Amino acid sequence: MTTWQGWHRFATTDPVAPPRPGDPPRSTEERLAYHSSFVTIRTPAIHALATQVRTLMILGRHQQTTARPSLIVTGPAAAGKTTALLNVGRTCHLAHTRKNPPPPGSAHAAVPVAYVLVPPGATAKTLITEFARYLGIPVTARMTQTQITEAVCHTYTQAGIQLVMIDEIHRLNPRTTTGAQTADLLKDLSERLPATFVYAGINVTDTPLFTGVRGAQLAGRATLVDCGPLPARHGKREPFRECITDIENALDLQQHKPGTLPRHAPYLHQRTAGRIGSLTRLIRQAAITAIHDGTERITKTTLDTIRLDHLAETQHRPHTRTR
Repeated sequence: MTTWQGWHRFATTDPVAPPRPGDPPRSTEERLAYHSSFVTIRTPAIHALATQVRTLMILGRHQQTTARPSLIVTGPAAAGKTTALLNVGRTCHLAHTRKNPPPPGSAHAAVPVAYVLVPPGATAKTLITEFARYLGIPVTARMTQTQITEAVCHTYTQAGIQLVMIDEIHRLNPRTTTGAQTADLLKDLSERLPATFVYAGINVTDTPLFTGVRGAQLAGRATLVDCGPLPARHGKREPFRECITDIENALDLQQHKPGTLPRHAPYLHQRTAGRIGSLTRLIRQAAITAIHDGTERITKTTLDTIRLDHLAETQHRPHTRTR
């Protein structure tokens, strides 16, 4: 999805849909494929991010003299940051193309969204090259960073990019020379491009991105959206249990009894530390196991047999006291 063709295919392909009453039963292979891709669960973070992006895009639409306000999506690993980012990007893409269909006979679709990954050990030149690669802007070895930046700014403006999503932002370290130059490049792009910038990374507020002069500039322009672990209880609501219910309702198993998984909410919260990414992975793996072994239902015994990602397993493992 870090090229326009890949992003356009992702944004315009209908996401998988859960089974509906009256639908003909799916084959085993179809159900395995469904649980592999699965639906996007609407978490509070996705709702908050969608609202903020929509508001800030309107707020900055006619802003000319300074950089538009931006967003930073932060949180621990496996907390659903990238999922939230891609979901909001797809919504923005579809909303824009519905309002601005290409003229009859035109071979060029609207290009409202850009999605860029910060490469490992990024320098300013390697990052701006990623921006160029997204729209297929030709880059040669002899081109300077300034030349590539000029080509990117011109092409992105002409293409009508309105939302720039930059993932893995925690890879930048402004305390190093190359990191500082890369951070300055992002600041320059945010001032030159008529677009809203959204950054996403692991625990961004704990990184050097928010320290020093450069960090103060970023913090002063950006609104923070926290994709933290879902709490077991928030006031009178139970956000984690609600997400479990949504996941269960989307399962395609022949013998699973509704209400089974929400009853195990405390156990699931302990195993996943409230991370939506770990939770969906655990339940999807259990569903695939249930299809393979023919039980067609998920029980706590099934969940106990599933190995999770290393981070979740490490945090779930009980601590032992040494004498």
